[in-house]
Amino acid sequence: MPTPYAFSTRLYIDGRRTDGGSDEPVVVRNPATEETVAEVPQSSLADVRRAIAAARRAFDEGPWPRMRPAERAAVLLRLAEEVERRLPELVAVNMAEAGSVRSLAESLQTRVPLAHLRDMAERVVPSFAWERPMDPTVAPGIGISQGVLRREGFGVCALIPAYNFPFFLSMMKVIPALAAGCTAVLKPAPATPLESLLIGDFADAAGLPPGVLNIVTGDTEAGRELTTHPMVDLVSFTGSDAVGRMVHTQAADSLKKVVLELGGKSANIVRADGDLDGAVRSAFTGITTHAGQGCSLLTRTIVHESVHDEFVERLCTALAVIRVGDPADEATTMGPLISGAQRDKVEKLIRAGEEEGARLVCGGGRPAGLDRGHFVEPTLFADVDNAMTIARTEFFGPVGVVIPFRADEEAVRIANDSPYGLSGAVWSADTVAAYDMATRIRTGGVTINGGSAGVNPRSAFGGYKQSGLGREWGAFGLDEYLQTKSISWAAR
Repeated sequence: MPTPYAFSTRLYIDGRRTDGGSDEPVVVRNPATEETVAEVPQSSLADVRRAIAAARRAFDEGPWPRMRPAERAAVLLRLAEEVERRLPELVAVNMAEAGSVRSLAESLQTRVPLAHLRDMAERVVPSFAWERPMDPTVAPGIGISQGVLRREGFGVCALIPAYNFPFFLSMMKVIPALAAGCTAVLKPAPATPLESLLIGDFADAAGLPPGVLNIVTGDTEAGRELTTHPMVDLVSFTGSDAVGRMVHTQAADSLKKVVLELGGKSANIVRADGDLDGAVRSAFTGITTHAGQGCSLLTRTIVHESVHDEFVERLCTALAVIRVGDPADEATTMGPLISGAQRDKVEKLIRAGEEEGARLVCGGGRPAGLDRGHFVEPTLFADVDNAMTIARTEFFGPVGVVIPFRADEEAVRIANDSPYGLSGAVWSADTVAAYDMATRIRTGGVTINGGSAGVNPRSAFGGYKQSGLGREWGAFGLDEYLQTKSISWAAR
C-alpha cells in the first residue's frame, strides 16, 4: 500500500534509499485502531550485510572518523535543525505508530531527543577530553617516556532500539555514535520503524557522508546478523532483559562491546513523613505514562504501613479520572499498548496477581466501549508481598503494585530484592534520611521528593543488575562509543 507520509519509508543504505530484498513487507499498524498505517520494506539478510559493509567502508576509508570533533558537531547541529523543522511530522507519526497521546509525543518522544542532540553538539563535544598528555615518566636506561592519550571512535555499531519510544531511543544511540566518529546500522523495532526511517531524511539534509548511518528493518534474523557479524564492533540494544541476554551471548563469540538498556521494576519508597500528594503523582505517572510502557517508570511503590491505606485511596481516586482511548482524540489521557500480544501478557499477569492473593483495588479489565485497539484499564494492586509475581515481573503495561513496610531497613531490603535496578525514588520530609536510603538502593538513578534530573543530558541513564550494562546520555553516553589509545615515545 502507498504510505500516507511525505517522507520515504524505504531502507537507507550507503546514503541511498532502496527497497528491501524480501517479498514480505513490514506492516505498521496503529495500536489504537488496529488499522494499517503503512507498509515498509522488509530487509533481507543481504540488505543487512550491505548496510554493515557500507558502515565498515565508511569507517575504514571515509572521512567521518578522521574529521575533527568540531566538524562532526557542526553536522549534528545541521541535523538538529532538520529535526526541529519537521517536528510536527514526527509527532504525527509517533502518535500513529506508537500510540502516544499528543502531550507525550510532543515532549519525551520528540523534543527531548532534539534537546539531547543539541547538547551533544554544543556542550559535550566541545568540552570533551578527546586528547590529553600523559604525565612524563623517567625510565632508567631509556629516557623520559611521554605521550598522549587519545579517544577514538569504537568502529561499526549496531543500534537496536525498542518499540516504545522509537525516535527517542534511536537518537539516544545515533547521537553519541556519530559524535564519537563511529559509523552505524540502525535497526528499529518491527512495530515502530517509521520514525527511525525518517532519520535517513535528516541525515541527507545534514550532509552526513554515505555509509555513516544506515537504516534497515527486520526482526530476529536481522538482529542476529547485526549481533554476530564480524564487521560489527559494538552493539547497543534497548529492550527486555530476556532478549538482552540473547544479544549479549550472540555478541560474545566475536568479543563485541555491548551496551544494554533493559527492563526495570523500579521502587518508589514513601516514608511515613513523605509528601503523599507528590508520591501519589509519581506513582500515577509510573502507571499511566505511555500506558506503562517504559522501563524506568516507578511501578513498585513501597509505602509505610501507617499511610498505606490513605496512599492507595488517593491513587485510586487519581486513576479514576484517566480517559483511555485513541490518542487522535484530544480528550484521551492514556493510549493503548503496542499490540494484542502485549495486552495478553499484561492481562495474564493481572490474573496472576489475583490468584496469588494481592488485593485488586482498581482497574484490571478492558475499558468499556473500546472494541478495537489494545487497551487496558489503569490497574492497581495493594497489600502486595514482594515475593509475588506481580512484584517481581515487569508488566510493561498500566499496572502498579503497593507494598507496605514498617522500617527504613525493610524498605531498602524490599527495593533491592529485585533482579532489576534501573531507577527509584524516595519521599520523606527528612532529606538526610532520604539521601541515606538513596545511597543504599542498588539502582542506576534515584530521585528524592520528586526532584529529578529527569531526562537531563548532563545526567547518566542506565541500570544495575539485569537492567543493563553501560550508560547513555551526554558525556556518559559518548564515552561508551570511544576507545582509548596510548601513543608514547621516549625523549632522549
